[in-house]
Amino acid sequence: MKLKETLSWLLGTFQRSLFPCLEECFEAPLTEQQRHLTQILEILQVQRFVPKSATHQWMGRKLREREAIARSFVAKAVYRFVTSRALITALKEAPNLRRICGFERKSDIPSESTFSRAFQEFSATDLGDQVHQVLVKETLKPQLVGHIARDATAIVGREKAAPKAKKEKPAPRKRGRPAQGEIREKKQDKRLAQQVNEEAWESLKKVPILCDKGTKKNSQGYKETWKGYKLHADVNDCGLPVSIVLTSASVHDSQVAIPMMKMTSRKVDYLYDLMDAAYDAREIYEVSRTLGHVPLIDKNPRGKEVIPMAPHEAIRYRERTVCERFNSRIKEEFGGHHVMVQGYQKVKLHLMFGVIALFADQLLKLAN
Repeated sequence: MKLKETLSWLLGTFQRSLFPCLEECFEAPLTEQQRHLTQILEILQVQRFVPKSATHQWMGRKLREREAIARSFVAKAVYRFVTSRALITALKEAPNLRRICGFERKSDIPSESTFSRAFQEFSATDLGDQVHQVLVKETLKPQLVGHIARDATAIVGREKAAPKAKKEKPAPRKRGRPAQGEIREKKQDKRLAQQVNEEAWESLKKVPILCDKGTKKNSQGYKETWKGYKLHADVNDCGLPVSIVLTSASVHDSQVAIPMMKMTSRKVDYLYDLMDAAYDAREIYEVSRTLGHVPLIDKNPRGKEVIPMAPHEAIRYRERTVCERFNSRIKEEFGGHHVMVQGYQKVKLHLMFGVIALFADQLLKLAN
């Protein structure tokens, strides 16, 4: 089913079946924000991905309902609650919100510590990634995507930066040709050169993921320094995130481009790779063309005169702003500015709840 037909079917189902049924069940009418949350939760169906071991238990003290907690974490991203405590307070005060998330009574709402343990379980099983992969497969796989815009954005963390391992200096060697019988070690290829012939998961395994300090130029050309992580995203023409990677803040944008190209190429068929000057490297051009794409990358001057893009390329390159809008929305509207958890897995899950909520929200925007 094509994307447009899928969206039309979803909206029709919401209006004909879902909302009339909910209005009968709830005492008070749904607000516009509650209707919007209901639509997002119906698109995501996050409860389908909750591990069964977390919902069914034969021995010991019974675990609280994890499916309702997972839906609540989506509501936390949509409502922009900074902490789980604020989420629990809202669930207790708003009966409609509580029932939308899956809690019938106030007494059914677990404690803050239970929410924390559930979050730990979800992060260990990559719940957010699972939901995102299914969303991309069901909505974008049958389509031909025109452009994929690639960019990264700073994520400020609330933890200490991991100490950097000291690099061992190579032993100095004599100049000139090697002596007879002397065997010299070959210089190791740079990371981009290694990534050309590696699988995406192999390349990403070598990329640092711990919290550290990063520096990046903003849109005005000034350097900004932060402590935390960096979120890399591949976004299609419609503003839908296709691939997401979280790395340490110090990782340069170009170090993740090749594995992301390979990841996105397996998920969807697309034509153009759009990237800014940070990705201007020979290996990135080569891999993009090898995968059957046309790379449109802004040139890095490197102290030399730059030949501008051809007019038709410059028009296509404007589509890259969809990635900048995604970066802005994930921070301003879906919790990217308020990362209260610590540790790579938990930070990734917090951001992925925002990513999947944004994905569903963008689908609804396209349908209207």
